[in-house]
Amino acid sequence: MLRLTEYEQAMLEGGFGPFRQAAMRVICDYAQVLGAKELCTVRRATLFIGAHHYLDAFSPEEDYTRIFSEFYLNREEPIPFDRMAPECAAQTCAAAADLDDWEATHLGEAFVRRNNAWLGAASGVGVSIVNSCTPYYAGWVPLQGEHFVTNESSNTLMSNSVFGAYGNADGVETAVCAAITGRTPKWGMHVKENRRGDVLFRVETDPADAYDWDLLGYTVGRYLPPHGKPVLSGISRRPDVNMLRQCFSSLASTSAAEICHIAGLTPEARDVPDALGGLAPRRTVTITGREIAQSLAMLCDAGEGPVDLVSVGCPHLSLEELRDLAWALEGKAVATGTDFWIWTDYATQHMAARSGYVAAIEKAGAKVLNSSCPLVMRERSHRQYRAMVLNGAKQAHNIRAQTDAAVYFGDLRACVRAALRGAWEGGSR
Repeated sequence: MLRLTEYEQAMLEGGFGPFRQAAMRVICDYAQVLGAKELCTVRRATLFIGAHHYLDAFSPEEDYTRIFSEFYLNREEPIPFDRMAPECAAQTCAAAADLDDWEATHLGEAFVRRNNAWLGAASGVGVSIVNSCTPYYAGWVPLQGEHFVTNESSNTLMSNSVFGAYGNADGVETAVCAAITGRTPKWGMHVKENRRGDVLFRVETDPADAYDWDLLGYTVGRYLPPHGKPVLSGISRRPDVNMLRQCFSSLASTSAAEICHIAGLTPEARDVPDALGGLAPRRTVTITGREIAQSLAMLCDAGEGPVDLVSVGCPHLSLEELRDLAWALEGKAVATGTDFWIWTDYATQHMAARSGYVAAIEKAGAKVLNSSCPLVMRERSHRQYRAMVLNGAKQAHNIRAQTDAAVYFGDLRACVRAALRGAWEGGSR
């Protein structure tokens, strides 16, 4: 039996208007299916809103209020927009397109304008337009023990594991309804007792940079059993946030992990026994260079050859990485016939522009783009390319379902080299 507070019951009965009432019905139905006994207060949310491909079933000319009501609120009749819950800081996750550049990404002006119009409608009800899969770069940092919802799998891992906040990998519709009501079912990672690790990984490699951590996360995910919560031990070098970003994005590509404890680093893992909650692991796995090499072979096609697309920024790059790319491209030129896309959120893009990094990058012939990536934009953005180079294991893993092109995977330096030469010449570093 789901127990509601007086405030929550009033919301369900329509005391705060039909918009929040409809969303509360979805949240309560969701809680009943999960068997949750109560709801918890959501303080932060990232939402997958805009002209995403799952809305292609609707006519572009159809009223967005009706689309929103039917898709997100599960109501056939249009419900007028109201405000998001004031206690919940809600912002947009990765969007379906760059906010401005429809030519470079081959999506067309009409599509980009529709995406921006729908984002504008969301901002009118209190969803901040940030369009980031790395929201912590733009100030979205939940505190330890704070409840959040997000549609970005790598952000689920980052927020649970590093920030010590409480949240699950939510669905698109339930996350929106949680932001409208400020409530979500108290289950899964929202419950402290469910967060302890149960699969121990003994890491015998020595990850030193974002590329190493990307491969490590991908490998851990390959060996993680269903519903497993990994604990990484044996890490000798302290990673930075960019390295963990890559690790968690690829871990979420090969598994359904929502939390990852790193002994001696993450807040719920002072050591291995702490991460395991004092219990024995249900499985122990050793990761060596052999398993890492197998992952690389899965991500990077064999051979060499010309490439016509290089895309970096999955997940979105930090300001410092844009600086490093500006330095790497100084005095150089991207090869004729090769497009070089560099992805970040538009707030970071503006900071990079003010710092002179965007001008330096684009002088070399690359494009600094915001809000999206080829995987999220889907086939229309990259169907004409024959071979692509990517810096993110998540992108290299998932984009194969969208293309017959050759897919090469490497670190940022290897991607820059391929863009300048117009060819992949082997060597992922």
